[in-house]
Amino acid sequence: MIWTAFLLGFLGSFHCLGMCGPIALAVSAKDRSPFLKNKIIYNLGRTLTYALLGGLIGLVGFSFSLAGIQQWISILMGALILLMAFFYKQSERWITQSGLFGSLHQLKSSLGTHLKRGGSQAFFVSGFLNGLLPCGMVYIALIASLALQSPIQGALYMLFFGVGTIPMLIGVMLTGKIMSISLRNRLIKAMPYVAMFIGILFIVRGLGLGIHYISPKLPSFGDGEESIEMTICD
Repeated sequence: MIWTAFLLGFLGSFHCLGMCGPIALAVSAKDRSPFLKNKIIYNLGRTLTYALLGGLIGLVGFSFSLAGIQQWISILMGALILLMAFFYKQSERWITQSGLFGSLHQLKSSLGTHLKRGGSQAFFVSGFLNGLLPCGMVYIALIASLALQSPIQGALYMLFFGVGTIPMLIGVMLTGKIMSISLRNRLIKAMPYVAMFIGILFIVRGLGLGIHYISPKLPSFGDGEESIEMTICD
């Protein structure tokens, strides 16, 4: 499932241009370092935030797997991704307004403060804070991390999601331009369909159909108890 994270991140980066594009241009304007040093540091900060969030969410999913409901979690999270993709504009509006990781205004203000300071540390912190900005595609990726039910896999999923967003933002930083609205809108239209595809994959995965890589059979908590009882009886 990890490859879907990169795809989600890459397509999501076209959507990110609306909120993160101006920030990327501000970073580029402040960056005077050679060899893209601070631009890379900024993006590493964003990616680290995604990976940490993925690890935390994956830890929550792991607690569900210990309760023996891993298949149901995968199915329910897949259904939630489908629902968010189907009502993408409405869910994006709600996510932006809610600001689950903090006030959008406060986050942007902190970003501006650190960018004014300059220096590698300030660029890294700016990227780290940027990763907390409310974004529908980020939240869909986090739901997928929860469905993986492992802190390591959750962190890896969000790491690859972050890596997927880097090429587009680096391009904006280098050229100093954000692509035309018409082209961006055409690419954004593909995002809900990709999210639907990922949601369906997680549902199929949760069904445990015995299909290698796609829908492997997942052991249930009850199966584990039964095997222990049989061993004791033997």
